[in-house]
Amino acid sequence: MRKHFSTTIFFALTGGLALILFGCARQPIANNTNATAVAEPTPDKPAIEAQLKALEYDWPRIVKERDGTAVRKLEADDILLIYNDGSEGSKDQDIKDIETGDSSSDPQEISDLTVNVIDNNTAVVRSRTAVKGDRVRISNGKCEIVVHEFRSLDTFVRRNGQWQMVASATVPVQTAAPAASPSSTPAESPEANGSPRVRPSPTLKGTPLKAPTPAPKVSPEQ
Repeated sequence: MRKHFSTTIFFALTGGLALILFGCARQPIANNTNATAVAEPTPDKPAIEAQLKALEYDWPRIVKERDGTAVRKLEADDILLIYNDGSEGSKDQDIKDIETGDSSSDPQEISDLTVNVIDNNTAVVRSRTAVKGDRVRISNGKCEIVVHEFRSLDTFVRRNGQWQMVASATVPVQTAAPAASPSSTPAESPEANGSPRVRPSPTLKGTPLKAPTPAPKVSPEQ
């Protein structure tokens, strides 16, 4: 510490002497690279929307043709998936389901696409998928319904110039069952909410007729 302190004093003294002899030298201005932030370019929303819609609209073909290669390219390795039954999924599981053709026999149709562009490299897509098959069923323990529509929320991130899906969640759309038309025969129409039919009231028994009063006997003439 003493040596360092002494050396510091020596340079301070010699520096002060140099300023006296030669005047004040102009000090260089430090280059502050953080002084000016580089503005991010404005996202080209129409182009991004077109790219992501093309990817979403390709899902029915992927399912029909069992194109696992397209899934490997489209989904990120660290994708987060939630299936329509609430279970968690993975990229490997998705590829397996596609390639085994588990859903290839059920035609699908994508509609109602909405793209929310966050920036040049991030976007969220909301869509509706209609399934024409009847294999997707939901049971609540009392009854079972067939689901034909699903809503999905997909998050995309552009990595190395390529859009990849990093998260996706799908929920079933449960539509109300149509009301049953009234039947002309009350006995054939069950009551609402599964209640048993109300049995008809028993027919009232008729009151028995009174026996006729016997005619009085006529006494013989005296």
